[in-house]
Amino acid sequence: MARLGAGALAGGVLTLSLQAFADKEVATLPLNELRTFAEVFGRIKQDYVEPVEDKKLIADAIKGMLTGLDPHSDYMDAEAFKELKEGTQGEFGGLGIEIGAEDGLVKVVAPIEDTPAQRV
Repeated sequence: MARLGAGALAGGVLTLSLQAFADKEVATLPLNELRTFAEVFGRIKQDYVEPVEDKKLIADAIKGMLTGLDPHSDYMDAEAFKELKEGTQGEFGGLGIEIGAEDGLVKVVAPIEDTPAQRV
């Protein structure tokens, strides 16, 4: 049953990949690596010490791909993305100063143009 699930996952990945590239040049998919991924997915589903949901395994695999690229890339589910958008929308206020660190202390480097700090 786990192999069937892994095969379905690989088939789904291939289908999505092919659809995504339909309007672009023909892309070569790494079939051997996708087979390996499907085998590992099946082994985890079959032999891991406790049950793991497919959705979690796939989301964690995507996160791993992105965090492996660079420290700034990340994968967020819909809820996390909604929270990020809510936390970063709106207005931000401040003094308008550029700061730095010197000898372990915070130091004002310069005022930023057209801000309260520059006017003072």
